[in-house]
Amino acid sequence: MIHYTLSCDSQHRFDGWFKNAEAFDQQVEKGIVTCPVCSSIKVEKALMAPAIARASETMSVAAPDPAQVRAFMRAMREKVMAEADYVGPRFAEEARKIHYNEAEQRGIYGEATRDEVTSLVDEGIEFLPLPAIPDEHN
Repeated sequence: MIHYTLSCDSQHRFDGWFKNAEAFDQQVEKGIVTCPVCSSIKVEKALMAPAIARASETMSVAAPDPAQVRAFMRAMREKVMAEADYVGPRFAEEARKIHYNEAEQRGIYGEATRDEVTSLVDEGIEFLPLPAIPDEHN
C-alpha cells in the first residue's frame, strides 16, 4: 500500500491509500478519486514530508540521510518550478491577486522582500518558501 496526501483544484487536502502508484494514476484517470469536501475529480498528489522509519522499536528515530533530504528538496523544488508560473519580484503582488480572486488560481513562485513576506503573513495569505538546495559537496 502507498499513502498520498492529495489536493483538489480547490486546494482541499486529504489522504488516500492505493495499492501502488499505478493504481493511483488509473483511478484518477477514471475519475474515481474525488475530493471528500467538494467532490471534485481534479485531484493530484500534494507535496508531502517524507516518512521517517524507526531503526527498531527500542531505538529512537534515526537522523535522515542528508543525501536523501537533498534529493527530496531538489525534487520538490524542480516540481514547483516545472508546474508553477515564475513571477519574479512580483511574487507578493501576484499572491495577493490570487488570494483575493483578482487573478486565476494557480501556482506561482518568485522573490519577495522580508517586509513583503511579513505583510502576506499578516493578511493570512498562505505560501511556502522554496527550499534552498545545498551544494553537493556540503
